[in-house]
Amino acid sequence: MTNKDLRLTRRELLEASAALLAALGIPIGTLTAAAEKSVIKKTIPSSGEQLAVIGMGSSRTLEGYQTPDVTRELTAVFQAFFDHGGQLIDSSPMYGPAEAAIGELLKDVANKDDMFAATKVWTDGKQAGIEQMSASFQKMRVEVMDLMQIHNLRDWQVHLKTLRDWKDEGKTRYLGITTSHGRYHEELLKIMETEPLDFVQFSYNILNREAEHRLLPLAADKGIATLINRPFARGQLFSRVSGTTVPAWAADFGCQSWGQFFLKFAASHPASTCVIPATSKQKHMVDNMAANYGRLPDAQERTKMIELLAA
Repeated sequence: MTNKDLRLTRRELLEASAALLAALGIPIGTLTAAAEKSVIKKTIPSSGEQLAVIGMGSSRTLEGYQTPDVTRELTAVFQAFFDHGGQLIDSSPMYGPAEAAIGELLKDVANKDDMFAATKVWTDGKQAGIEQMSASFQKMRVEVMDLMQIHNLRDWQVHLKTLRDWKDEGKTRYLGITTSHGRYHEELLKIMETEPLDFVQFSYNILNREAEHRLLPLAADKGIATLINRPFARGQLFSRVSGTTVPAWAADFGCQSWGQFFLKFAASHPASTCVIPATSKQKHMVDNMAANYGRLPDAQERTKMIELLAA
């Protein structure tokens, strides 16, 4: 194949992508601009492994996955995720059918070789934890879980011992602890100070920046990777900007939608490793994944973003 043939093939692919975006109602520049850039990745401190900054959550989005119409849409969601450089998919037994849905839907998805599977243990007692985690492996159809986390600190002293053993045995590659509730932050901070962890997960977004005061700095100091949940504040951020357009200056760091604006803010904190928005719509996934490309806002741009939302 000649260089000319390669250029034509690439042009045709970009045109096809633009046509898809137009059909989905997404600005044409979103994906074509992303196609010109590299996936933004950050380092997992405990290993040096690189991870794409935009991941995928699964809370409240995978119900009804066995219904034909829903199956088609969700399969397209997963395919868009991997086609645009996604890696980490986060789940939990707390999320109803999410783990089973992930395992089933991924059977028909291509380009998933770099998947980073993450889930949680959410029960009391050592044996109950072992049984629940073993079931998660089966539901998600993985032989090794990349990351196993203790959900909302539940019985964490017991489960942490099991996770250390499983990590030593190669059953899981990383271990962590999560919370989505501010009332657990003090306990989480104490655990981070005293226990060797690979990951912590908590909420952080442009309007809820409590994590900037202690959680994110401590994670950086201790060399702990962070997963950021609720980057859209469960939709409250979109309500906040309803009827307004993304400022032109946001294009300087590759944002063409409010979703990308909010995701890049959460991802741009130096101690943020991977942001995990959840969606059941292909259109939204394509838009989210555009934040996986280009560059992240610098400190001055972050301040400008905060001031805009505070106005």
